[in-house]
Amino acid sequence: MADLSTKLFYGFGAVANGAKSNGFNYLLLFFYSQVVGLPADWVSYGIFIALLFDAVSDPLVGYLSDNFRSRWGRRHPFMYASAIPVSVAFYFLWSPPDLEPQQLFVYFVVTAVVIRTLITFYEIPSTALVAELTEDYDQRTRFMSFRYFFGWWGGLTMAVLAYLVFLPESKGGLEYVAGWRNYGLAASVIICVSILVCALGTHRHIPHLKQAPVSTGFSARRSLGELKETLSNRSFLVLFVSALFTAVAAGVSTTLSVYYARHFWELTSSQIGYLQFPYFASAFLALLFAPWASRVMGKKQAAITITTVSVIMAPMPYILRMLGWFPENGTDLLFYTLMVFNTLEVTLIIASSILISAMIADVVEDSEVATGRRSEGIFFAANSFAQKAVNGLGVIVAGQILAYVQFPTQAKPGEVPTSTLFDLAGIYIPTLWTFYLIAIVVLCFYRINRDTHADNLRKLAGSRAGSRAGSPGTPDRPELAT
Repeated sequence: MADLSTKLFYGFGAVANGAKSNGFNYLLLFFYSQVVGLPADWVSYGIFIALLFDAVSDPLVGYLSDNFRSRWGRRHPFMYASAIPVSVAFYFLWSPPDLEPQQLFVYFVVTAVVIRTLITFYEIPSTALVAELTEDYDQRTRFMSFRYFFGWWGGLTMAVLAYLVFLPESKGGLEYVAGWRNYGLAASVIICVSILVCALGTHRHIPHLKQAPVSTGFSARRSLGELKETLSNRSFLVLFVSALFTAVAAGVSTTLSVYYARHFWELTSSQIGYLQFPYFASAFLALLFAPWASRVMGKKQAAITITTVSVIMAPMPYILRMLGWFPENGTDLLFYTLMVFNTLEVTLIIASSILISAMIADVVEDSEVATGRRSEGIFFAANSFAQKAVNGLGVIVAGQILAYVQFPTQAKPGEVPTSTLFDLAGIYIPTLWTFYLIAIVVLCFYRINRDTHADNLRKLAGSRAGSRAGSPGTPDRPELAT
């Protein structure tokens, strides 16, 4: 099942989440506060409320898809069922009716919650398929490489379309209301196509995927006990804690990036937009680099090495500027130097994310050896929610840093004192390194390598063979071909 077409279909499914995430992470606050007219803090509260619903929906969907039985297997019914509803809801998010502020707030919150819940019903089962499509140690990294490649391209494509096609300066730019509606329509179509292509493209593998155990009736107490036992896996806890600190660091970095672009480097809006284009190349380079690193060093060592290099390199432009060894603002050399740094940094970040996701897939068999259950959905759901929830904490940390250095509000490029900018960098750099250092140290305690994974597969094969031998009347469950 590890042929190229399967990787492409599986990977293309990430376009849906990439398009959704681009809208939620970068555009939604601006649209509802600056274009629609809701107070910015109201929009922030609405996003927070939707995040609270994620706290319930993510693990719930993971558990449901692990234990769902149907003629279409555990995952595909959820994938098919979510395609049209989530697409329709996403369109209406960007086409709000003319309502009073309180009513509009309710509309925004309800629509946002519906979208995030529905995309969870697709994204968690879809991503979890990697552990079923192949048991091969290196093939899983290749599958996740395609997943991240298409996810980044989906998000970047929607960003480019938004700024250059749907919201052109000739029609009012970001204040062009009809452009936002067209953006929502295009994104909705892309999301629906992505989901259906992934579901249909992997549908032929359903007979070979793992089946849920026969239900003995629902018991909340037993279900919670199984959930606790599953999530107690040591290697998963290592990845989970590491992801928490990585997400905080990413939240800080993402939030402050616009401040650095506008004030530290004094880039124009167009220059900031053009700096996005090399990220397409970053996703492609990571698609090739991550599997190679996994094969040569193993996933754990590769993830630690790549993350360490990216963490050291990320703040280097700021350090060099403070030392007086970086190109001056307003020069072409500065723009192209930043482009090279950003392209390399994002390549390493994507590669690291690919490897860690592949490491989560390997936890599935490690947990199955101990519990007798396959829990792909729960593992990927827990990791997904950790990153979404704690990333918000990074935004809060960034806000506190800005307040501490007394960064001026509504300042224009060139108006912020150099001392304030250097103070900002002086606090940002050690903060970033601290969170990433903890994440890297924790990652060192992950214990599944190539040999461990092979041993887990042998144990499970022996257990399944013994089970079939002891139950001659039970039909064989199809195994994976890798």
